[in-house]
Amino acid sequence: MHKRVMEVAAPDEGLIVALEEMVRYVRHSATAGGLSTAASATLGRLGREGPHRLTDLARAERATQPNMTQLVTRLERAGLVRRVADASDGRGVLVEITDAGEEMFRQRRAERANALEALIEELTEAERRAVEVALPALARAIQEGQANS
Repeated sequence: MHKRVMEVAAPDEGLIVALEEMVRYVRHSATAGGLSTAASATLGRLGREGPHRLTDLARAERATQPNMTQLVTRLERAGLVRRVADASDGRGVLVEITDAGEEMFRQRRAERANALEALIEELTEAERRAVEVALPALARAIQEGQANS
């Protein structure tokens, strides 16, 4: 059985530029802890999804294992994550977020939420409704795409 592929028109350049600007604006609004983009993304994943093996974390964040090892070591030194034994495999090690890491994750998420809220306040009512429908739909498409890959 062949998988049907639907051809979709590419978004116009204006939409792409708008999305890039929005992501950059929201990403840069999170300044708590002075984390890099990679460190923030890794901490966020651990905060949302729970402990991961280092190899799985590297794969999920599309990083090499040596780079992820260095990043986790920096986060560990900062007290934001810790390595713990994997209860399901005594030889394995998991990386988990600490209480300090959870607090940093919450602060950064609040900063991003405030930045997004400020942007949305500038919109008309019709634009707000469109954003409230479009953004969750795009997030769902991303999650489904990641689940299928």
